Amino acid sequence: MGQKTNPIGNRLGIIRGWESNWYGGNDYGDKLAEDDKIRKYIHARLSKASVSRVIIERTLKLVTVTITTARPGIIIGKGGQEVDKLKEELKKITGKEVQLNIFEIKRPELDAHLVAASIARQIESRISYRRAIKMAIAAAMRMNAEGIKVQISGRLNGAEMARSEHYKEGRIPLSTFRADIDYALVEAHTTYGRLGVKVWIMKGEVYGKRELSPLVGLSKQKGKGGRGGNKNQRRRK
Repeated sequence: MGQKTNPIGNRLGIIRGWESNWYGGNDYGDKLAEDDKIRKYIHARLSKASVSRVIIERTLKLVTVTITTARPGIIIGKGGQEVDKLKEELKKITGKEVQLNIFEIKRPELDAHLVAASIARQIESRISYRRAIKMAIAAAMRMNAEGIKVQISGRLNGAEMARSEHYKEGRIPLSTFRADIDYALVEAHTTYGRLGVKVWIMKGEVYGKRELSPLVGLSKQKGKGGRGGNKNQRRRK
């Protein structure tokens, strides 16, 4: 089972937390669709800010949006101007007050979404996919990842027939629920069509109790308008 399912969804409630936190009744479908709209808007609006995850929490009158990024300065802007603009734009989408939190990813080489997005961007820039993948694997292993696996699928190098290739270093125990495995799928758009880039990164194993928040190990950026706070320290195993 572990080989077939999404490793993040397979660990929800065990060592991973949900990225949407709210209760819904008859409007459950509307809230879910709105969450998807918010995430797509943020990723499109902040395409150059290395955004990884968007965590959404809801109360009756407030929507709290937490963005994890490797480049928080681009989102915050000079004096917080850019983040204030983004809050107003999200307020129009939700129709409610929006609190925006920015968390910095200190080691982007170990974030599956950022690694997959980096490989996809290089492929779109006509860099050899093998070179891009090998560089990403080497960078992750230098940052003490226990394992990394990359799969790329599609018309590689413009071949007539689509195929898949796998590259792996270290271990990726997908059937071990205590294994802290990050996963992401990103598409690269080329002149020959779309290529799918999947990345699995094994960060270690979790023993005992662990906070289920997706923000474990990230540091909150100081600022105004709900962006301030103390740094969260990663709980070591």
